[in-house]
Amino acid sequence: MRINPYDRRTALKTLACGFGNLALCGMAARRAAASNSASASAPSTHFVPKAKRIIFLFMQGGPSQVDTFDYKPELNRRDGENTGMHDARMIANTGKVETSNRRLMGAQWKFRQYGESGLWASDLFPETAQHADDMCVVHSMHSNGIAHGPSTLFLHCGSTNLIRPSMGSWISYGLGVANENLPAFVTICPSRGNGGARNYGTAFLPPVHQAMPIGSAGKSFGPDTVPNLANDLRTSAQQREFFDFSRRLHQTQMQNSPTDSVLDAELNSLELAWRMQNVAPDLLDVESESEATKSLYGLDQKETRDYGRQCLLARRLAEEGVRYIQVTHGDPTANPKWDQHSNIERHEKHARAVDRPIAGLLTDLKRRGLLDDTIVWWGGEFGRTPYAQGTGRDHNAGGFTHFLAGGGFRGGHVHGATDEFGHLAVEDKVHMHDMHATLLAHLGLDHEQLTYRHEGRDFRLTDVHGRIVSELS
Repeated sequence: MRINPYDRRTALKTLACGFGNLALCGMAARRAAASNSASASAPSTHFVPKAKRIIFLFMQGGPSQVDTFDYKPELNRRDGENTGMHDARMIANTGKVETSNRRLMGAQWKFRQYGESGLWASDLFPETAQHADDMCVVHSMHSNGIAHGPSTLFLHCGSTNLIRPSMGSWISYGLGVANENLPAFVTICPSRGNGGARNYGTAFLPPVHQAMPIGSAGKSFGPDTVPNLANDLRTSAQQREFFDFSRRLHQTQMQNSPTDSVLDAELNSLELAWRMQNVAPDLLDVESESEATKSLYGLDQKETRDYGRQCLLARRLAEEGVRYIQVTHGDPTANPKWDQHSNIERHEKHARAVDRPIAGLLTDLKRRGLLDDTIVWWGGEFGRTPYAQGTGRDHNAGGFTHFLAGGGFRGGHVHGATDEFGHLAVEDKVHMHDMHATLLAHLGLDHEQLTYRHEGRDFRLTDVHGRIVSELS
């Protein structure tokens, strides 16, 4: 059968079972044209790696540290008192470092100690807390930005406003793909707000290192989330012919534009999409898991089913070699789920939706022997204030909590501390740049050497900052 020529855009929309459009978002591939580009066969690392992959559980909006994992008995004792505190928003708006009277609000949920380590956790996360002895809890996080947009970008890209590559893209660039049939970087249900695609984009890195998004925040995540996994209109032979034709078309264009990294990414994306047709339908079918496994993640309960499916898919992707997997519990708008300014009680609804799936993920990884070389990273772009804002709490980037599990991090360990109220990090402080540097180090990457030359300057995820926090290992 002779194929009539047609333009490349039409080809991308029709070939490879319609999977090309999804893949074209920037899936990682095996090569890049520029000399700066990382090899897809895993390049040598700077350090001996302690982990092979990261699963980032992003709690969009900023969970309250003093209501989740940072137990502050003094704050609870002085609940309702007025006291002078620095207000980050006031400082940003006026440029003056002043104190103002704020009404302290104690934790709204009871805290208990868990495991042999005696880690504190509130009743918001009773199932996750059962893994206390596997968790490395960092209470002294601090970051840049006081609003969701800048802080979310800083969490993902190391910059509050400039367009910079996302962390997953840096990892894809540094390590390449581990499975030629899958991308190195996948983001599950990302939000369109607060930076949107910039949070999983490549900026000036070769486009092949952009994430493949699956699903979208705010939409139900189920078996039909990814469309066009099968093509009933063409036989396998016809699909192969369309694919071969498109590949020849792209290769001809590459001869005319050999340094066009976008065109190169498109060609690699199509090749990867063609290979993914053989693995994607089975890989994305979380319903094929045993009933016991689905129950472990909460798929048998309405309130946990959505995030449970996402976490279960994250485990399946990790098992197949994806380097960086982000699972967002968020909202498609600029009003993130964990952003409770005047209704902190909504934390309970969101915690119920994620607690069991997170605990299930940790259990599943551990029993499969994957937790040893998989980092599970939990946290938001910032925390919340210990003083009240109505019946809620305001943003707080000065002191908040993240936790890490697996991948060489110390289980049952607490690092750093906030002040007696849980407001500002005061002991063994860990900046977001430091967290990035430490995570990269566990993957075998030196944040100071993982660079890309752009417009005459060597850029890196941590800019000119960051240190590896060795005490966490």
